[in-house]
Amino acid sequence: QVQLVESGGGLVQPGGSLRLSCAASGLRFNLYTMKWYRQAPGKEREFVAAIISGGNVRRYADSVNGRFTISRDNLKMLTNLQMNTLKPEDTAVYYCHAESPYGTQKYWGQGTQVTVSL
Repeated sequence: QVQLVESGGGLVQPGGSLRLSCAASGLRFNLYTMKWYRQAPGKEREFVAAIISGGNVRRYADSVNGRFTISRDNLKMLTNLQMNTLKPEDTAVYYCHAESPYGTQKYWGQGTQVTVSL
């Protein structure tokens, strides 16, 4: 059974930082592209960042590029999202996503809440 479990969310002031983690189990983690998405209240879920299986290629949404960094540890089966210079508009539930080669299998975590507010 595949599981993706996010952690690290919380309340932070504007300009602050948070580090999200996604612990994977039940899949050949080193083969999967790992992504982060987020969904703000009343909005559609949107792409945030991606890292391919080898970890040497990363992609970011324009809105977070330069502020967020995605990384992975294939031995520990972890995917991290370092979020710096947070803004109120970053407030959302953040979801971890795993995608197999050719997109044949996709999995979601349960999400973790990030709130950026004074």
